[in-house]
Amino acid sequence: MTGADRKNPGRHAGRNDPTSPLLGEPSRHLTAKQKKAWRLFKDELPWLMEADRAMLDLAATFRAQLTEMHGLSINNAQIYSAILSKLAATPVDRSRAPSFPSDGGHDEFFDD
Repeated sequence: MTGADRKNPGRHAGRNDPTSPLLGEPSRHLTAKQKKAWRLFKDELPWLMEADRAMLDLAATFRAQLTEMHGLSINNAQIYSAILSKLAATPVDRSRAPSFPSDGGHDEFFDD
């Protein structure tokens, strides 16, 4: 975005972007309500990969607790918020998430 990679090509030399398989099915240890929450996150956050599973399990646990108990303690709400941030599931953090092709609409600036 800033052109720093072209100005100082050595800065990013040898840097590899980690790869991970696509996200599979919910973890077996989750309850039925947690699995439902897990699948909702999978649908809502299409950029998640298998490497995100541990954080996603935690997020699903808190989301299920939120719906089951109709709320979270202040401490748990803060933890849940931090987890959502790490998954790029908040409006501010979403800008870090990878972009996916749109519905196929024409883009006057980037289409060839």
